[in-house]
Amino acid sequence: MRLTDNAKGALWMSASMAGFVVNDALMKSLSGEVPLFQAIFVRGLFASTLIIAFAWVRGSLRFGFAPRDRKLVGWRMLSEVLTTCFFLSALFNMPLANAVAIIQAATFVVPLSAALFLGDQVGWRRYTAIAIGFVGVLMIVRPGGEGFNIYALAALAAVATITLRDLVTRQVSRAVPGLAVTVLTSLTITTLGGFGTAVGNSVPVELAHVTVLAASSCFLLVGYYAGVEAMRIGEVGSVSPFRYTNLVWAIILGFAIFGDIPDALTLAGAAIIVASGLYTLHRQRVREQA
Repeated sequence: MRLTDNAKGALWMSASMAGFVVNDALMKSLSGEVPLFQAIFVRGLFASTLIIAFAWVRGSLRFGFAPRDRKLVGWRMLSEVLTTCFFLSALFNMPLANAVAIIQAATFVVPLSAALFLGDQVGWRRYTAIAIGFVGVLMIVRPGGEGFNIYALAALAAVATITLRDLVTRQVSRAVPGLAVTVLTSLTITTLGGFGTAVGNSVPVELAHVTVLAASSCFLLVGYYAGVEAMRIGEVGSVSPFRYTNLVWAIILGFAIFGDIPDALTLAGAAIIVASGLYTLHRQRVREQA
């Protein structure tokens, strides 16, 4: 049976999410063994090498940005660095599925922020979906409960920096190659990891650690590449909902590798976030077709 372009795009997006979550799981497996910044640095060495090679093959190593784009790319790089630090801090110290589920809040926080800061039109239906989505986040974070700590706040901070990243990205001109921005971001994150390693704690890196971090960088590249292919092949409205397959992967890998079993409230909160995000995407598609 011949697959449609949207079906192919959905498969690519599912593969992209699997790549990112496996990367997250591998990084989390080193928590307690390798300090955070050292893990970021070593993974960054591998990831930057792979991404630069990938961008070179695709002819995307072009950095002659216009002055306005340089400023925007600088802000995007800063937000990506902060996202990496916040998310990995949360990931190293909380269940994989919980961290990934909280990050999904960006799906509806971004449209809300675009309405507030960029003048996008958001109707009452999407505002309602956003409010319901926040309820899902609260069910996972549970302010005042045992699971509410600095690491849950770090995951929420990552949602804020992801939102900043996406709002800035929307204003970068189409003349700027996306992979060129990814290369600059990867190099910046690697440099940060190296600086943090130099001034902070570090441990002798064993072959097993290097192997895990090299594999992590490979899956990270899979995530990037498959995501690019998904958006090139399929329609955005048809492909984007498959981003939520990362929650499925997170629950499976969280149980298989770390023995984490999400409780009923976490699963219910995740389901609400997914439903809210899917409805937000649906309303966006309806508005674009109007």
